Amino acid sequence: MDWFPLINSLRIAALATAAVFLLGIWLAGAVAKLPRAWKALVDVVLTLPLVLPPTVVGFLLLMVLGPRRPLGAWALEVFGVRLTMVWYAAVFASVVVAFPLMYRTARGAFEGFDEDLADAARTLGKGEVWIFWRVKLPSCRTSIIAGAVLAFARALGEYGATSMVAGYTPGVTATVSTTVYQLWQIGNDALALRWVLVNIAISAVALFVLNWLEGRDREGRRRR
Repeated sequence: MDWFPLINSLRIAALATAAVFLLGIWLAGAVAKLPRAWKALVDVVLTLPLVLPPTVVGFLLLMVLGPRRPLGAWALEVFGVRLTMVWYAAVFASVVVAFPLMYRTARGAFEGFDEDLADAARTLGKGEVWIFWRVKLPSCRTSIIAGAVLAFARALGEYGATSMVAGYTPGVTATVSTTVYQLWQIGNDALALRWVLVNIAISAVALFVLNWLEGRDREGRRRR
């Protein structure tokens, strides 16, 4: 059994999660400060990939990253780097589809943050950056970590957009999801089932971690 699809899927999911973790926290914090009208508009734009079909997301990415499209042509001409049909193209797709989960979780955590804690820090002369990293972020860490776990699980199981922008090449771009589809296409149900069980096991672990974090957060609130 060739383990490359699993290794590649974990690599893609880890890189995508790191990206959406930073982007999600930053944008959630920024959007929380916007006026209500602007907040609603920006929120729709940032959350849209969550409700769009993965194939639509993949098509839109191809319109941007394709070798004859603006960004894709520029990267190919300047750096000699293709942005589609390579393994890291799946990272772009996973970032787009997983980002809303991280963003909405972080935004909800920031909106539920007790601003009295921030005001108390301000009376001590602390700046906004210090307050964000030393007060707000630690207070919201359970929800933020839960968002990262959800984003990782979503990125790990992504198929539609990934198959469109990265394709399927054994040992190069293959992921667990695309491998399952290809094995089913050729009638190798036994090996496809093995990969399905691997994916289920990893997803179950992610959900277990998520439930554990939520239980720990509830327990911490009761103790307060």
